[in-house]
Amino acid sequence: MSFFPSLPEDAGVRHILTLNPEAGRALVAFHTAALRNASPLTPAHKELIAAYVSGLNACQYCYGVHSQTAQAFGMGEGVLEALLADVDSADVEERLKPLLRYARKLTLEPTRMTQGDAQAVFDAGWTEIALHDAVLTVCLFNFMNRLLEGHGVKGNPGVFNTRGQALRDDGYEPLLAFLDAAVQAAPSA
Repeated sequence: MSFFPSLPEDAGVRHILTLNPEAGRALVAFHTAALRNASPLTPAHKELIAAYVSGLNACQYCYGVHSQTAQAFGMGEGVLEALLADVDSADVEERLKPLLRYARKLTLEPTRMTQGDAQAVFDAGWTEIALHDAVLTVCLFNFMNRLLEGHGVKGNPGVFNTRGQALRDDGYEPLLAFLDAAVQAAPSA
């Protein structure tokens, strides 16, 4: 149950976006631009980072949805739990580990970031664009985690599975159709 009485019992991101449709459209556009752009990081990499950041923040909704999205992109069972316990021993490609360490530090200790943190990513063979896209993903999901938690939206496994598969198959753009339909159905003020 959300903190907001106007939101439905099964509220999710799409419902929150209807509270400010202009901001909602901009947020969907940002998701598409940051997570489904041409990049050295694949959508699967970005969804893994999204789920990882959400796990670090203990955001049940975003962790649930984006862990399912990452799994729909081929991430194995238990990988996120292993990453949250220890990046170094987790079963992910070695090249991703510096990016994930960067994501962890940027999420939990942002003022402690150093050139050395970035250099570790570059030394693993990633470009500035890859690191920039990783930073965008980390920032977006720190924002989204607080958006969901601030509205009291937790979700459930049924929502996580459905949304995870839909995000892999269709991306973020279908949220705009939901938003437009909700705005049209809303009573005029």
